[in-house]
Amino acid sequence: MSKRTSLLTRTRTLCQNFSSSAPLPTLLSNFTQNTPPTALEHGLPQLAPFLGRPFTGQEGLRHYFGLLSELLTIEKMDFEPEEKWVVDERAMAVSLRGEARFRWNETGQAWDETFAYRIGLAEEGGEVKVVGYEVWADTGAAYLARVGELE
Repeated sequence: MSKRTSLLTRTRTLCQNFSSSAPLPTLLSNFTQNTPPTALEHGLPQLAPFLGRPFTGQEGLRHYFGLLSELLTIEKMDFEPEEKWVVDERAMAVSLRGEARFRWNETGQAWDETFAYRIGLAEEGGEVKVVGYEVWADTGAAYLARVGELE
């Protein structure tokens, strides 16, 4: 299998697991074990508890994805066609966009959003795994939904 194919395969699996609300152990199986993986959703930490700080290691990932599932309901998540994904074999990274409808559980307020991922990958134990998970999204909408002021 080519390096490009390996990078695409792992990224595809991660996206499918996340968008189908796979159990946490299944989702975490996409990430490195030996090298501490990191999840970072860019934004101001004051806007939402999962923004603006790295969640590192398997425990950090459990906390990050746990916060997401506790605070948000994600519906109709879809990713752009793979032909549009940017694959950087030298950097071992894949960048892509997705769309979904997010609902802040406590207030019930929802919004449609386009977001961007940069998935950093590394070889571990003879296979490619995710070592870096970065997200850029509409943090303002998340904040407004959290405080019940999304119109």
